[in-house]
Amino acid sequence: MTAVLLALASAASFGAMTVAIRLGLRGAPATGALAMVAWATVVTVLAALPAHDLRRSWEFFLAGLLAPGCSQVLFTRSVLVAGPSRTSVTVGAAPLVAVTVAFIFLGEPVRAPLVLGALAIVGGGVALASERDRPDHVRAIGLVSAVGATVFFAVRDNIVRALHAHANPETAAAATMLAGLLVTALWARRLPARSEVGRLAPAGLCFGLSYVCLFEAYFRGRVSVVSPLVATESLWGVTLSALLVRHERVGPRVALGAFLVVLGGAVIGAAR
Repeated sequence: MTAVLLALASAASFGAMTVAIRLGLRGAPATGALAMVAWATVVTVLAALPAHDLRRSWEFFLAGLLAPGCSQVLFTRSVLVAGPSRTSVTVGAAPLVAVTVAFIFLGEPVRAPLVLGALAIVGGGVALASERDRPDHVRAIGLVSAVGATVFFAVRDNIVRALHAHANPETAAAATMLAGLLVTALWARRLPARSEVGRLAPAGLCFGLSYVCLFEAYFRGRVSVVSPLVATESLWGVTLSALLVRHERVGPRVALGAFLVVLGGAVIGAAR
């Protein structure tokens, strides 16, 4: 039950982060991602200080080069050019990749409710992809960027679960975030402006909290349980977008996609 609650807390924080990115981002996605990851690094490092267990944390550092390293620049770009609600629903398809990898490489048991839950979540992505009346600001390249981020998320999830016995979750989260900070700094090639750092502080703090909860969940539960529950971030992203981002135009297909994602997460949570 603890893993389920932590996964849901991670989802809520991640959904809030998605909308906070859209509200705070004014410049290039790379420098925006750098500002956000810097704040998240502060959160994860502070969480890791009491344990300061550095055993084999280098493995998690390598995983962090993929996510949040490469993934966060793609994710931030997607939020900028496709909007937070559609990015959230697209990323909600991550369980399909994560659960498939877990079944094949981690030997996790294949159970019908887990598969049905994952399929429902992916159905949400299909509903979004078939949307015909997107607002003019939504560009396909943004959704492609979200798909790329999704793959990185899924690979990261399985690496973390495979290595969960090698460190404590706080240290692992800090190691991956430090790697993400390195990648985004190299990608941005310049520091964000002070105003940009301030505007993206809420997004970065939510991101850091989401990562700490995520790693705590993966150290306690299987990928096939945690990943679909984290995908309920789509509900938070879509709901908060509709409330706070005026031009998002959350239509029936976006709402349907979010509903299917939440339904899949509920099925998985009940079948844990």
